[in-house]
Amino acid sequence: MSSPEVAEPPSAAESEALDAYSRAVMAVAERLAPSVASLRVLTRTRGGQVPAGAGSAVALTPDGFLLTSAHVVGRGIARGRATFADGREERFEVVGRDPLSDLALLRAEGERLTAAELGDAEELRVGQLVVAIGNPHGLGGSVTAGVVSHLGRSLPARSRRAGRIIDNVIQTDAALNPGSSGGALADSRARVVGINTAVAGVGLGLAVPINKNTQRVIAGLMSDGRVRRAYLGIAGGPRPVPPQARAETGSTRCIEVVEVVDGGPAGRAGIRPEDLILSVNGTRTERVEDLQRLMVAELIGTPVTVRVLRAGRLIEVELEPAELEL
Repeated sequence: MSSPEVAEPPSAAESEALDAYSRAVMAVAERLAPSVASLRVLTRTRGGQVPAGAGSAVALTPDGFLLTSAHVVGRGIARGRATFADGREERFEVVGRDPLSDLALLRAEGERLTAAELGDAEELRVGQLVVAIGNPHGLGGSVTAGVVSHLGRSLPARSRRAGRIIDNVIQTDAALNPGSSGGALADSRARVVGINTAVAGVGLGLAVPINKNTQRVIAGLMSDGRVRRAYLGIAGGPRPVPPQARAETGSTRCIEVVEVVDGGPAGRAGIRPEDLILSVNGTRTERVEDLQRLMVAELIGTPVTVRVLRAGRLIEVELEPAELEL
């Protein structure tokens, strides 16, 4: 009988690389863990307050603001308890939630929180090291590590009255489990680049990116307790511009109007199903996300020019976006 093969011990270079990886993950964990809280969400019933769920949150400011996922606190949830890595427990109240970005802002009663540093997810690269810290299955302060598996994913989100696509979602293979939602996804410099939001399968986690768009959401929640968005009143999807119209329009992709909401801004302005929306105020709209990105609060009640291809003919329609009511 031949003797079983014995694996050779790692070389000095391999051991050094492994140690460097470990050191990077440990440094992120040591720096960021004090900023991540485990949440116990409470709801009020006739018998008093009862547990309604659990999750994680990230401290944004020393004076008590925390960021989590909107689905963690849910509609109608007003308060709960946040437990930090040092064992400190603080009551919190929900300041505001935005289901269309799956973000919510909380305010803890205590002060002197260890605020996390926010990064910019636009700087991430596929293959880059990321570290997730959260509260999976109620196990506070859990740390997992992996890489950015993909960038630019889209995740559907809904409120009671509207649907939207969360764009540029981060895909990672860092292990996420129920309870990880609302926790931090950080780069190797311990900067929070995402808020963990979903487990899509084994080795497949998704995080809402921290970027200019989500920074605006956070600012709106902090100042007003809600996010104001403009609204056209259409449903549509991407499609190619007909080849014969590409030279005239200067576009190869557009949004086809599938449905127009009765009484909405688009309907009042005369936009019809099967119209092809090419641009809004001169900005091309090749995808639904492009149109969503333009629907900021500043456009509410402000006349905009929508360039439309209708039955092969170019027209311009002026309309005033209304405020989206969630």
